[in-house]
Amino acid sequence: MADRYYAGFDLGGTQLKYGVIEASGQLVFKDKVPSPPDINQLMTLIGSLWKELETRFGRKIKAAGFGFAGFYSVSRKRIVYSPNYQALNNFPLVPHLKKVIPVPFFIHNDANLAAFGEYMFGRGRRVQSLVFLTIGTGVGSGLILEGELWQGRGGFAGELGHVTVNPEGIKCNCGNSGCLETEVSGPALVRNYFNFSGKKEDQLTAKDVYLRARAGDEAARQSFERCGRFLGIGLSLVINLLNPEKIVIGGGVMDSGHWLLSPAIQEARRRSIKVSFELCRIEKASLGNDAGLMGAAAWAGQQLSRQPIGTRTAGKN
Repeated sequence: MADRYYAGFDLGGTQLKYGVIEASGQLVFKDKVPSPPDINQLMTLIGSLWKELETRFGRKIKAAGFGFAGFYSVSRKRIVYSPNYQALNNFPLVPHLKKVIPVPFFIHNDANLAAFGEYMFGRGRRVQSLVFLTIGTGVGSGLILEGELWQGRGGFAGELGHVTVNPEGIKCNCGNSGCLETEVSGPALVRNYFNFSGKKEDQLTAKDVYLRARAGDEAARQSFERCGRFLGIGLSLVINLLNPEKIVIGGGVMDSGHWLLSPAIQEARRRSIKVSFELCRIEKASLGNDAGLMGAAAWAGQQLSRQPIGTRTAGKN
């Protein structure tokens, strides 16, 4: 049995996914629970989950990583704004986590840590520059440049979901209008279907639109074409700006596979600098819902190893 483990927590708007990896990167445990709406309930839940992990692994867990949904400030060490989990807004995470996590822990944006997970263990292995997107209720993203998670000056880098791709688009939760998130996400796919079909349906989901596209529904096909076109615009922006080695796309909407990816690649090819596009591989992510928790755990292990001897105390961030 391994003698060194790292824990990862991935908090989304509806679920808290958590797990443990060995130092080798092998995922040895994972589970998920509903995300409580109250922040104090969340801290209590994390404490109880930690006790569960201690029961399973004893004191062999050396560090923990937390991926939280929202804009994480590396200087203030808190989420300054979370569009989809507003209880996190400006909450003092570090002192509260110190009360329930007895080992060093490290915090970042959830999509950044999912990007790190795909870089370490998924489609991003053996590349030096990676752009990761996760498309679901919203659009999260992260950048790996020259083998390092690119954080930017304040920790807010890599927010491709909030790049404007449609100046005439609808208002986004971030305050901007026409963001990639408003044109490519699951809700956008459903909205497109309503517009193309000319009818409204209660409880229609992005998965329903996908199933209808497979069954030959023309409005569903057009819905994917529109989302794919705007996704391709976003991809061309990063291809022309960063000249990345690989772009990896995950999230629930990407379960549709070629229905979204094919029009996106076609549009990206049309809008990108040809030589840069030809050097970039665009692929579906491989880790699924495990990317965030595995990335958080791996990030914790990496950050712990970089701390000078004598500073490895609980709660160092």
